[in-house]
Amino acid sequence: MADVLAEAVMVTRAYARGSAPALEDVSLAVAPGEIVAVMGPSGSGKSTLLFLLVGLDEPDGGHVRVAGVDWATLVGRTRAEFRRRTCGFIAQGLTLLPQATAAENVEVPLLLDSVDPGDRARRVTAALADVGLAEHAAKLPDQLSGGEQQRVAIARALANEPDVLLADEPTGNLDTTTGEEIVAALRSLNEDGLTVVLVTHDPAIAGAARRVVRLRDGRVVPRD
Repeated sequence: MADVLAEAVMVTRAYARGSAPALEDVSLAVAPGEIVAVMGPSGSGKSTLLFLLVGLDEPDGGHVRVAGVDWATLVGRTRAEFRRRTCGFIAQGLTLLPQATAAENVEVPLLLDSVDPGDRARRVTAALADVGLAEHAAKLPDQLSGGEQQRVAIARALANEPDVLLADEPTGNLDTTTGEEIVAALRSLNEDGLTVVLVTHDPAIAGAARRVVRLRDGRVVPRD
């Protein structure tokens, strides 16, 4: 097994000419089986780093690799297919299809990859069971609580059995108790062997991680 599953190496990202970079010479290496929290105030570059790791953005300098593959070598459909099969991604906010059931929402990435119906059904059932929602498979999002909807989003990210799960403020729209339940679910998945990278501004949420990386003004804050 490789020593590093996801890594950013001296990455810089600037969004406007002459402005301060969102990230400057940032490096992060995540080993298989780790759960890592990336913390920092608003505007510190947390989400930018996550989008680079999942291949949804491009660095202006440096390199980003997942499972030994540099995102810069992948384009178009090849990049999208690699992302679906390697990375589970949970965006900020609730992003479920409102007219689709929980099971149908989880099935979306499998349909995109043309997974055969039998395997699709198995993976959907397993992913919903992993987040404790097997009995809610036929419910629409508006029939679920905010925490249950977020767990469906986690299940959808798990459906393609990814190597790493990346979550951008997965508790940001939830109350404290529900947020703690979501973090407990992510921690449980990690204990079962899934690598997790979690972006948050909340120290209580970051406390669930085994390692915390702090950003400020686009740079990694050195450990004390």
